[in-house]
Amino acid sequence: MYGLPASTLVNRPLYKKAVFEKFNLKTAERDRFDADVSRMAIVAYLSPAKIPALHPGQDVKEFYVLQVQLKQRDYDTKNILLLQKLIPQKIVFALEYDEEVQFCIFHTRLQQSEWKHASDSEISLKGLTFDDVWNNIVAEIGSLDTTVEETLEQQIIHREEREKLLRQIEVLGKRCRIEKQTRKKYELHQQLLKLKEQL
Repeated sequence: MYGLPASTLVNRPLYKKAVFEKFNLKTAERDRFDADVSRMAIVAYLSPAKIPALHPGQDVKEFYVLQVQLKQRDYDTKNILLLQKLIPQKIVFALEYDEEVQFCIFHTRLQQSEWKHASDSEISLKGLTFDDVWNNIVAEIGSLDTTVEETLEQQIIHREEREKLLRQIEVLGKRCRIEKQTRKKYELHQQLLKLKEQL
């Protein structure tokens, strides 16, 4: 499953009812969660005992793969963040919907891969320690670059800042196009140029 070694595979169902009761979720949270999630199971547990060739890392000693069967492809990311918050472990989420898989992982922010056909969906274990493996998984899922000097955290923050700038440019561009007054249009255009310089 997901190209992982057979020694790591487990099949431990995680029942929604147990999650609701254990963490005392509010009705609105339960309803939102129930609208997206059909069922869940821990499908892999990766540790040095399961993969002796990998050494424990400074930060990451082990991690889990949690398979989440979705009821709809356009799920609410708050549900995945809620699971991450409720289960204080390192987790790779494998979201499945209609023969497709999307991997998610929380590292500074929630990182999401592209949707792929289930047969093409793999979690690569690259590195000598669990820290290396975890960072490489984060980079792969979040489309980050491990070969640059910037840390993964810095790359995530810079990408968010860039996305925010692009949204501001788009909004300002629309305002500029529909503005009738010449002076106001000129001011908006100048603001637009300043924002574009920051990209």
